[in-house]
Amino acid sequence: MNNPSGFDYIVVGSGAGGGTLAARLAEAGRRVLLLEAGGDPHLLSGTNDDQPGVNRLPADYDVPAFHGFASENDAMRWDFFVRHYADQAMQVRDPKYVREYRGELVDGILYPRAGTLGGCTAHNAMILVYPHNADWDGIAELTGDRSWTAEAMREYFIRLENCEYRKVERILARFGPNPSRHGWNGWLHSEISVPPAALGDFDLVQTLLHSAGEAFAELGNPLGSLIGLAEAKGDPNDWRLVAENAVGVRYTPLTTRQHHRMGARERALETAQNYPERLHIELDALVTRVILDGEHRASGVEYLKGARLYRAHGQPATGPGVAMQAMATGEVILCGGAFNTPQLLMLSGIGPRDVLEPLGIPVRIELPGVGKNLQDRYEVGVVNRMNFDRWEILNGATFGRGDPQYREWAAGREGVYASNGAVLAAILKSRPERPLPDLFCFALLGLFGGYFPGYSSLEVTKPNYLTWAILKAHTRNRAGEVRLRSADPQDTPLIDFRYFEEGSDSAGEDLDSVVAGIRFARRLTKELRERGLIAAEEQPGEALQSDAELKDFVRTHAWGHHASCTCPIGPREAGGVLGSDFRVHGAQRLRVVDASVFPRIPGFFIASAVYMIAEKAADVILAG
Repeated sequence: MNNPSGFDYIVVGSGAGGGTLAARLAEAGRRVLLLEAGGDPHLLSGTNDDQPGVNRLPADYDVPAFHGFASENDAMRWDFFVRHYADQAMQVRDPKYVREYRGELVDGILYPRAGTLGGCTAHNAMILVYPHNADWDGIAELTGDRSWTAEAMREYFIRLENCEYRKVERILARFGPNPSRHGWNGWLHSEISVPPAALGDFDLVQTLLHSAGEAFAELGNPLGSLIGLAEAKGDPNDWRLVAENAVGVRYTPLTTRQHHRMGARERALETAQNYPERLHIELDALVTRVILDGEHRASGVEYLKGARLYRAHGQPATGPGVAMQAMATGEVILCGGAFNTPQLLMLSGIGPRDVLEPLGIPVRIELPGVGKNLQDRYEVGVVNRMNFDRWEILNGATFGRGDPQYREWAAGREGVYASNGAVLAAILKSRPERPLPDLFCFALLGLFGGYFPGYSSLEVTKPNYLTWAILKAHTRNRAGEVRLRSADPQDTPLIDFRYFEEGSDSAGEDLDSVVAGIRFARRLTKELRERGLIAAEEQPGEALQSDAELKDFVRTHAWGHHASCTCPIGPREAGGVLGSDFRVHGAQRLRVVDASVFPRIPGFFIASAVYMIAEKAADVILAG
């Protein structure tokens, strides 16, 4: 399509925000152009199926257990190398630090993103966990817009979800009662798949449940392991648990359909198939600038047409691409995510003057908040090597299409590959005085201590590990920033999260909370250690016991993968970039709908919140 025009809306980015929004607008009768910088390599024939890091599609995409390989699949990976610290001495202490990669100086920590149709829903772990109600009520209070209240936002979750794992409630909901307030008819399917409990010669799940009960009792909540296992059946998305900010043992629902990954890619493709005259998907289209007229009204975008043009790509192109334009009669909506949306705004002359002018970019709209307020969750892994060679259910597993586990999944969508590897989760407060539960601890069958090039191969080479992944939610640090590296739109931006003491959490609450999570995870493995089933705790390591030692471990090993908040909703004078209607301050016909819009990072896992705001944005836009 040469210089496409005649569209009502241009949506830039096809992830959880853009893919969802574009589909809703098209279903409502609007003509929509969805521009995606990546391609759709899913349908290519897979090669070298047993070798991580090469094109193993479609299996890497489809199979839930292969999500780590998906994030390192050269056909769709975007590798950002970010700074956790401006202080180089602190930066290099992280064992995941990389100085050079593929012959280039990167000087950072790997932060995997996906440059493909569906965005990061193409490689995430598919976990669907509902945000806290306070996350929504906080936006309503900040803006005075009651449409953001928790009660109103739940309706968007109901609209988009198709819950497959609460069979009895699903039937009863046909006749009216729906106390869990799940959605039963939406487009986004949710399922659960816990690996078989019989892992070797003991019942891992029962052991972990018993340990969780003791751990919650030590925290003064002896019923913590049982809360949610009655009416709510351990479901973190059950409204009754959400409304109570309940703690306790949970399982992790996944966005899968028949135990097969689904997300924004499927939503966009199915809508385009149903309404080909309304939704046009343009792949390999790297948007470089929003076109603004003299009144700061967005009329379209400029983009480069060509495959793998963004330099973060796993196999970046060497050519410049073909310059093109696309025009809209209605609006331009940016959905590129927490890194790329502020980058695109700044390339378009919208952002901080002190960033734009030194790069020779004329300032069209001075918005100091663009790229500021970068937030993430902190995560660490308590990594245990087991006292056996491999988990029994991984016998013969190569994580390729030739092994027995893959054949079991392919034949009936069953077995360990139907899972993302998470066995059990616990939600808790790191301290009783915390206003909300802020720790999500989940057991993984495997070794996971963060991201570095080649990390996904550990699934194959280390089949005898149990990791308790600790996720610290509602982080206090808001000091991170995304800045332009250059005026070249093919370059990645500079990303600095300013961890811990470099950030804005002056009280050190985040660091204290992660340490509390480590201690809780150690309680959860106590019985396994006593029974001799754990050979050694390799991270942080049993030698580290004091708060000071564990804090130092967290400083040097923590990571994140839920970047957000870089174009926040809020007053312009307070650093806000957007109104409560997603409009960019000072611009006309220009909105943002992605993870960058949140003033504070919501909940535990960000995908559910982004899907929800996309559904809300569709209503707001269609209402004019």
